[in-house]
Amino acid sequence: MSGIKQLAGQTMWYGVSSIAARFLNYLLTPYITAKLLTNAFGEISTLYAAIPFLNVLFTYGLETAYFRFSKSPEDHERVYGTASLSLLTTTLLFTAALLLFRQPLAELLLFPRHPEYITFAALIIALDAASTLAFARLRYEGRPRMYALVRVLGILVNIGATFFFLSYCPWIYKEDPYSWVHAFYRPGYEVGYLVLANLFQAGVTFLLLAKGVFAFQWRFDPKLWRELLAYAAPLILVGFAGMINETLDRLMLGWWSSEPTLEARKAEVGIYGACYKLSILITLFIQAFRMGAEPFFFRQAQGQDPTRTYARVMKFFVIVICVMFLVVALYLDVWRYFIHERYWAGLGVVPVLLLANMFLGIYYNLSIWYKLSNRTSAGAWITLIGAALTLGINYLFIPRFGYWACAWATFCCYGSMMVVSYVWGQKAYPVPYPVKKILAYLFICVALYGIALAFQQLDLSRWINWGFSALLLAAFGALLLKVERKEFARLPVIGRYLG
Repeated sequence: MSGIKQLAGQTMWYGVSSIAARFLNYLLTPYITAKLLTNAFGEISTLYAAIPFLNVLFTYGLETAYFRFSKSPEDHERVYGTASLSLLTTTLLFTAALLLFRQPLAELLLFPRHPEYITFAALIIALDAASTLAFARLRYEGRPRMYALVRVLGILVNIGATFFFLSYCPWIYKEDPYSWVHAFYRPGYEVGYLVLANLFQAGVTFLLLAKGVFAFQWRFDPKLWRELLAYAAPLILVGFAGMINETLDRLMLGWWSSEPTLEARKAEVGIYGACYKLSILITLFIQAFRMGAEPFFFRQAQGQDPTRTYARVMKFFVIVICVMFLVVALYLDVWRYFIHERYWAGLGVVPVLLLANMFLGIYYNLSIWYKLSNRTSAGAWITLIGAALTLGINYLFIPRFGYWACAWATFCCYGSMMVVSYVWGQKAYPVPYPVKKILAYLFICVALYGIALAFQQLDLSRWINWGFSALLLAAFGALLLKVERKEFARLPVIGRYLG
């Protein structure tokens, strides 16, 4: 249990950074959706859908390779130096290429009149890529507090810049014709200012990590570099296919929607992108978990009976995401106020996206088998299966069903990846996962949500619906306590009340 306590502690701190940072940004959603029309929000959604693809290209799997090859202090310094030199060199080359082709890229992303968005995005990606290994080193050294501090400070800069550009500048621009903001402020440029706020965040983050970015020995080991690339190369394919699964649907929706005009297509992307944000709570937990879990799983592999630890981690993970699903899905009529009412037309896709992201989280747990057994090519094939489903379903059904096709494509994609990874992994690296319990918890969650939907058809008051949802949530909690009482009793804090 000590290993799980350690993972829980580190996940909490990575969660403080990831969840607090992303949740602070999440709190901006009602503000931003109120400031931007749906077509403008569609522009920002397509740009932020493209950035993760470029992040994969810029980092090309070196973060995971760094964890895999840093087995001792001596190995660590050699790996960190070689990987850092490689990453900084390629970052300069890739950034130059983006700047050279910024106009064609702007046309591809449906904002041909604003190629400068690509310039801003290129600088954001370059700064983030240069900071990647410094963040990874903090995780390797077990310094989640420092990690959290840098992340949260960065997002606070983003929030401050957003309010400055979208609220203060328009106000002072109108009130004072001689104000200094007239020197740079352009009314109607809200999307550009949001990207600039993100650029300021990336710049501040890089400056805070600059010491770690360049804290390596300036010696390049060609043999080690080839080994790093050989390990990481399949992860590049995994990353690209993963981004197809995670973000390309917004781009495909803009390309293939049956809406008659470009502005209408952007509006549909904006509605889907805003509603996607309501599934972010589960996504945030998954991200925080991954930050702590990856180095933890590699360390556990050297201990006794690691597969038992992996199985227990999976069970606790599923319990947490099931509770989170119910909290969001049962109270969706509350969460909807985090986006402007002009986006509410797409709220029906949120439960589908929540389930899809639950499957994704389970897949991330399962994927440890191919990382530990040096079979990263298996991860590439699994992700390609998901990518093929994403592309196929969206291509066939977006023209008819719009963003509903995107949501169900995401569901099918992550569900298939989860199943294939489990079946394949049990043959190559068996782990005694409590499959029956996991399936039961998932089924019960969906059933409780279905019961809540049926109850809402009685058209009673909102307060009665909320009370009934609270009863369903409490019933699920009681079931968990009954079935998992011994496990919960061994946990810190909770165990004090169950001992």
